[in-house]
Amino acid sequence: MRLLFFLAYFCMPTPLRIIRQFIGGAHCITEYIPNEHWLRTTWQGFVAPADAEQGAQAALEPLQSGPIAYLLNDNSQIQGPWFDSVRWLQNVWAPQAAQLGLRYVAHVAQPYTEDDLEAVLLRNPFENLFEVQIFSAVEDAATWLRDCRRQTGLDKPANPAQPPADHSAAA
Repeated sequence: MRLLFFLAYFCMPTPLRIIRQFIGGAHCITEYIPNEHWLRTTWQGFVAPADAEQGAQAALEPLQSGPIAYLLNDNSQIQGPWFDSVRWLQNVWAPQAAQLGLRYVAHVAQPYTEDDLEAVLLRNPFENLFEVQIFSAVEDAATWLRDCRRQTGLDKPANPAQPPADHSAAA
């Protein structure tokens, strides 16, 4: 019995990797990083808006197996104009991600677009859904997510196979 509790409480979700290839060689890789308890999405190449939506939707797949509170979204290797879809992210993707347990997003900006993204975030389009911070370097984004994890205590991986505890009083 103790072994089952230990396994149910401390086992991490199965590592996974989702790769979306797009026309022209661009791609999006979403992977669960077990030792960090977060998702990492890495975008590379010239990503068209429709491809960006498809890649963002793919990032929701791992969240469906159990809540993962942290996402490191790396746009540092994108070429061409950045994915200007804040409205779509705010109205479609973000509510789904938040409902599935996402709480903190560390966004690594495409080089030289940090000011544009900061201007968008001043309007706080994801308020009441999750916190977003913009970074120029992956290492800084990872450090922020680790700090969030330590401060919130949300560093235990979810185990969707374990039923929720019944805290109701016995009648």
